[in-house]
Amino acid sequence: MESRALLHARPTAHLPPHAGLRLPLPLPRPRAVSLSPAAKPALQSPLLASRGPFLPRHDVVLGNGFLKRRAASAGGDVPFRAQAAAASAAVPAPAPQPEESTKKFLGIDVKTLKKIVPLGLMFFCILFNYTILRDTKDVLVVTAKGSSAEIIPFLKTWVNLPMAIGFMLLYTKLSNVLSREALFYTVIFPFIAFFGAFAFVLYPLRDVIHPIALADKLLAALGPSFLGPVAILRIWSFCLFYVMAELWGSVVISVLFWGFANQITTVDEAKEFYPLFGLGANIALIFSGRTVKYFSNLRKTLGPGIDGWEVSLKGMMSIVVLLGLVITSIYWGVNKFVLNDPSLPKSDRKKKKEKPKLGMKESLKVLLSSRYVRDLATLVVAYGISINIVEVTWKSKLKAQFPSPNEYSSFMGDFSTATGIATFTMMLLGRIILRKFGWGVAAMITPTVLLLTGVGFFSLILFGQPLTPMLATMGMTPLLAAVYVGALQNIFSKSAKYSLFDPCKEMAYIPLDEDMKVKGKAAIDIVCNPLGKSGGALIQQFMILTFGSLANSTPYLGGILLVIVLAWLGAASSLDKQFSSLAKEDLKKEKAAQEKVEPPLLKAPAEGTDDVLVEQTNGSVTSQATGIESSPSNSSPIQ
Repeated sequence: MESRALLHARPTAHLPPHAGLRLPLPLPRPRAVSLSPAAKPALQSPLLASRGPFLPRHDVVLGNGFLKRRAASAGGDVPFRAQAAAASAAVPAPAPQPEESTKKFLGIDVKTLKKIVPLGLMFFCILFNYTILRDTKDVLVVTAKGSSAEIIPFLKTWVNLPMAIGFMLLYTKLSNVLSREALFYTVIFPFIAFFGAFAFVLYPLRDVIHPIALADKLLAALGPSFLGPVAILRIWSFCLFYVMAELWGSVVISVLFWGFANQITTVDEAKEFYPLFGLGANIALIFSGRTVKYFSNLRKTLGPGIDGWEVSLKGMMSIVVLLGLVITSIYWGVNKFVLNDPSLPKSDRKKKKEKPKLGMKESLKVLLSSRYVRDLATLVVAYGISINIVEVTWKSKLKAQFPSPNEYSSFMGDFSTATGIATFTMMLLGRIILRKFGWGVAAMITPTVLLLTGVGFFSLILFGQPLTPMLATMGMTPLLAAVYVGALQNIFSKSAKYSLFDPCKEMAYIPLDEDMKVKGKAAIDIVCNPLGKSGGALIQQFMILTFGSLANSTPYLGGILLVIVLAWLGAASSLDKQFSSLAKEDLKKEKAAQEKVEPPLLKAPAEGTDDVLVEQTNGSVTSQATGIESSPSNSSPIQ
């Protein structure tokens, strides 16, 4: 049978104001479309109006705009345009109620703030504690009687590394047995208990529990070159504190906090708020440095015969324990009241693809096969070795200048505050430097800072005597000047690392092909990161055992530092040329790909054309384009 009607006309004055076009479509649930009063005049089909004013459930009132409906017989999506006005008079649409997800504070969804604010407070407390613990651990092992900064390389290699490996193995086992919440509490409570017990039990009993006599006998038998290894036995409880403080940084920050944050945040939330956590970490560094300074100066207000450092230690560890309980309380509150909210946006992160588990042999092959990856590996190893050589040598001079634990700790408080301010500033400037000067300049800033300050630091140590009269006019000795220059070196090198070195290192992987990008990063993580961290300690151990002390090794350590930093600069320059070349090639490929993109298959109808609705005898509706000028009511979209 032929088509029953061709439906296309202009509205006339005699039509009722709420008339509409009614078509029989097999839709179970019609949607009422609310129209503005200006859009209510519509077109009514006289052929279809005879069916009566009552619409069956499968009928639908067609409104202005394009709608897609599935016809019963055709079984496909059919785009068409028609009038819709009667629906506005059928059932009034309820007034929209404001949902909680749309409520905002300072432009941020309230539901998002329910997660981000507690996470920010947790991160602040964890970093606040870490700064106190990091400064305190150095004071304990460096200023202890019978010990010095020479203990640090041996402690990192032979105590800290094995305990870190053992802890991670235990953590892996526990993660297979305990729930996520139980695992968090099981890991963090021993840290809190230990730091409290150390200040109030272990430290007051140090003379009882430390084997001083045995250590003296061993040192006399082995010679002064073994001062560092013997000191580990002599002050074993201080060394245990040192390791637990190091593990707080790697376990509580990296594993517990970031693991929890990644589980409860969405990708969009992470992109927006994770950079703010980095800025907040430096704010915590500033305030915790002031706290260390305050407690370290309490000794000045105490009477004679009182151990000022013990009082300071109890005060700082009390804050660590208190903030540790605050961290666990926030964690409990988030799990109890926030994550149980069914309307809260859930984490949409997919499981990461596992990195290729390359062995040592395969990793070395990857490193040797590509000059680009070798240069990148040189950057990572050079930083690790350089910062270790400088830091330990500086701390030995720091003890010579500030032999008292309180004086040493007070200086470290100022050092932490200055590091926080410098890093905060450099993180703000880092993006500007990268955008304005490019990758090469940004990558060379960190080694250049290390080179200039390193030359000044070692020059003051080795050739400071001729400068004594000039330094005296400024109220300083060569030793104090070396301490200040070394502090500047550590402050600026660390701030440059966080703001420039780390971003440049990650950017360097981008132009690589997918295979080398994955394998090269895995090889650097397996070989170069551990080599950089332990390489400096191993070099120092060899020098101390060979030349008898760290002071005797200083000239040779300065020469090694110079060679390493120059190699670092050479690798950065070479990598800059390769990086620029690969980046340009990627840019050309991207432009070529954009030029080859074909125009979309679906295009908007040309002006002056309109759709014609034809009701077939089988009940289906089709749309045909004609060149007839459409009426104003037909061409206006649904508002």
